[in-house]
Amino acid sequence: MCVSGGVLRRAVTACQSSALLCARLFSAGTCARIRMHAVPKLKEVDRWTEKRSMFGVYDNIGILGDFKAHPKDLIRGPVWLRGFSGNELQRLIRKKRMVGERMLTEDKHSLDKRISFLYRRFNRYGKHR
Repeated sequence: MCVSGGVLRRAVTACQSSALLCARLFSAGTCARIRMHAVPKLKEVDRWTEKRSMFGVYDNIGILGDFKAHPKDLIRGPVWLRGFSGNELQRLIRKKRMVGERMLTEDKHSLDKRISFLYRRFNRYGKHR
């Protein structure tokens, strides 16, 4: 009697433990609560980074220069980049339109490949989707 009772108890506990394991695998569970012991300290912000220090640099051109020159006219760089804001595809299309006929064959080929890749990518995964 004792032997059969021990075997039955073990079988029951084995079934219960396997049921618990199954239940644990498929349960959604609860998220652990985050405890905050103190209020977080404020971040130290550098107010004189290069971007912040150069903000509004060209604002006085209109005042002092009688509004004859626009700040984008003072920017030095490639023709297709002056005063341009947009994504990479727009920038490459603009470059191809402006200097495409004067480019070397390898450079123009790689530019065309990049444009076709970006065109396909924007059509598949762009914001408008």
